[in-house]
Parts: sequence; structure tokens; C-alpha cells
Amino acid sequence: MKRPFLALATLLVSASLASAQSGGVRGKIFDDKGAPLDAVAVVMEFQGGVTLKFESKTNKKGEFMQIGMRPGNWKFTYTREGFQVFASPYRVALGDATALPDVKLVLAKAAAATLSGAEDIQKSFGAAVALLQAADYDGAIAAFDAMILKNPSLAEAHYNKAFALYQKKDYPAAEASLQRALEVKADYSDARVLLSNIYTAQGLKDKAVEVMSAGAGSTDPRQLFNLGLALLNSGKNAEAAEAFAKVEKADPTHVEVQYYLGTAALNAGKADECVARLEKYLSMDPKSEQNKATALGLIAALKKK
Repeated sequence: MKRPFLALATLLVSASLASAQSGGVRGKIFDDKGAPLDAVAVVMEFQGGVTLKFESKTNKKGEFMQIGMRPGNWKFTYTREGFQVFASPYRVALGDATALPDVKLVLAKAAAATLSGAEDIQKSFGAAVALLQAADYDGAIAAFDAMILKNPSLAEAHYNKAFALYQKKDYPAAEASLQRALEVKADYSDARVLLSNIYTAQGLKDKAVEVMSAGAGSTDPRQLFNLGLALLNSGKNAEAAEAFAKVEKADPTHVEVQYYLGTAALNAGKADECVARLEKYLSMDPKSEQNKATALGLIAALKKK
């Protein structure tokens, strides 16, 4: 009876998360010495002709997240008492939360002395990101290269250059740029995720697992989730289940991990556990209509057996 399970599991693995009707963002805020900043007020304003606004604050790790956002261009403004206000544009995509470039806030007193240089960097970065959002990938690559020439240790510039190269399917150059980002910032989880995606796009499943496993000590749920996907796609079901279990522990509100824990259970021939996981998934109001439909069909099929 396990063969039908495996066939159904294939449907689960191939189901896309991109069918969600909304998007979100997540980001990290630091001070000029690299320490995370809590209590930073983050105001998000939609720039598409409709008045939409969200407000959030960073936690003790300097992190914030917002979901349920309309896909399109948004303006993000970061404010904390004693620090220079910073604002930047970014485009929010459908599905999983879009990773924003890390933001560094400068003390107001220090900003008065170094305002010109800081503004130059922020303006240059904002202009380069705008080119990226406009799908002018060659222009964005040139702009990030210019920034890297002046600031070779700016990991975010290497990452965004790699993203532009990834869009052009220039995988070798994108890989080199991401490797440089990880040299500068070894715990850059977004760089690992993108590098894993690049390997996956080329059918290099083992390398995708390797790069995500290198950051396996991370507590970042997104990085652990992508490690689980890489392992699952490589046929390493037991290891994938372990990674997904870590995601659930790190973030009990993570919806999609329940879907893939169900996948892992199904691959292991554990029909009852699969049903329980998928029922929990549906109870958490998932956004992926395709995954919801697959889960409902699978539950119905398994309960008949």
C-alpha cells in the first residue's frame, strides 16, 4: 500500500506556494556597530495608488515581520528615538515573506558628523534596488558593482547583485557573488537560501542540501524550512522530517511546515500522522489554494483506506 502514498507525496512536493494571494516581508535592523536594535518602529506604506498601511516594531533580535500585504511597491520607514530616520522602497512579491535588505540605523549625533557619506550609501543602495525592482537587471548589477568597489564588505550589495544575476539565469556569476556575501557575513541566511535555489534550478540537489546544511545550526525558521525542502527533494525523507520539526519548534505559527511534515509522514507510510498534520495545516488558514486543495483531497483519500 506504500506505492500510492509515494505517488500522492509527489503531488505534495510539487505543489507551489506561489498561489497565495498576498505577500509579506521580514527584515532585520542593526545599529552602526552591527548590534540588533529592538523597538524600532517600522511603517509600511503601499505605493500603488491605494491607501494601505501597516505598522510593526522590531523584537529583541532586531527582527520584524508583516504578512497579508498586497504585492507591489511599498515604502518602508524606520524610526527609533536617538537614531537617524531611514526610509527605502522595496517590492513585495506573492507568497513567502520577502526578505528585505538589512537596515543599519545611525545615531543622530553620529549622523550629523557623517551625514554626507551615509546619505550617499543609502541613496546609492536605494537607487540600485529601484533598478532591481524595475527588472533592469544589467543596470542593477552595474550599480551594485559600483557600491562593492567602494564598500567590498557590504554583504547586502553582493546578495542583491546575485539576485539580479539569478534573474538573468547567470548561475555561475550569481553563485560567486553569493559566496562572497557569505565570506563577509557567514550567518547570512538569505544568501544561503538563494544559493540553494540556484543549485536546485540546475538540478544540483546534493549541492543544494550541502549549502543549507552548512547553516544547519541556524535558528532561522526560513533557513531550516529550505533545508527541509532541499532534503525532501533529494529523497532524504528522515532528515527532512528532522529539519521540519526544528522549524515547528522555532516557529509554532509557521503554516506551511505542517504541510511538509504531512509530506514526510506520507513518505514514511504514516497515514494517520499525515492526516493529522494536514488537518492542522488546514486549521491554520493557509494562503496557498493549491496546497489546500491537495491537502483536502489527500485527507479524503487516506481516510477511505
